[in-house]
Amino acid sequence: MPYRRWRLIRSGALGGAENMALDEALLEAVASGRSRPVLRLYRWDPPTVTLGYGQRGRHAVNLAACRDLGLDVVRRSTGGRAVLHDREATYAVISPERSDLFPGGILGNYRRIADVLRQTLASLGLEASMAPGRSRGSGAGEVPAVCFTAPSAYELVFRGCKVTGSAQKRQGNAFLQHGSIPVEIDVDRLCRALSASAGVPESGIRHLLESVGWLNRWLEQPVEIGTVEDRLIESFCSSWDIALEEDCPTPEERARAAVLCREKYENPRWNLQGIA
Repeated sequence: MPYRRWRLIRSGALGGAENMALDEALLEAVASGRSRPVLRLYRWDPPTVTLGYGQRGRHAVNLAACRDLGLDVVRRSTGGRAVLHDREATYAVISPERSDLFPGGILGNYRRIADVLRQTLASLGLEASMAPGRSRGSGAGEVPAVCFTAPSAYELVFRGCKVTGSAQKRQGNAFLQHGSIPVEIDVDRLCRALSASAGVPESGIRHLLESVGWLNRWLEQPVEIGTVEDRLIESFCSSWDIALEEDCPTPEERARAAVLCREKYENPRWNLQGIA
């Protein structure tokens, strides 16, 4: 079934709990047929560490450092490892599967979206390549807590550094993929927030410094987040031949997001203990 008219929701900057709750509320709306597919673009205020669904807060991040740095900590409904969201363009693609755009399969969805992200980066002057078909599990190894180190399948890499991150969740016949394109990264803040309490050896810290990537690390002309968002919109429209129609969350979607905030994303038992 073709889906050519999408909702474009530019949410601006929200707290971590609000962002994750709104993503989930929109996924529920699409999965139930109450909403057309959605491209959501958003930011973070304050900067936020999101934990993968399978992580436990006290074992994944340095909670004291996050508190000192003024960072929110929230657990995602999607898998993967911890991510520090700060000066980045964040997107969420929420769509039915079994369509001409997404004929089915998690990796197929990742690849379809990665093509658009790669086109976006190329339009900014960064010729990134797709990572090979590496597993997208929670991962293990020298830096177990940190997501922006080893790329998973169909994430983008430039000069050996990962420059996009993404995670996915399916519900019924629909899926949510949200991800980030860092424009700037404060590596010291990243290390303090994500590495200090995870028992990471010195060699792991060096690996982190060598593996993270962000756009303005390499672009000749630095870009702003708004420019990256505009290029994402252009790339999604041209690559998929879709119309993105500016919209806002409905009152029902906002009300559902508020409930999800209270019950899950603002709840320490959900975020830090992994209570489902």
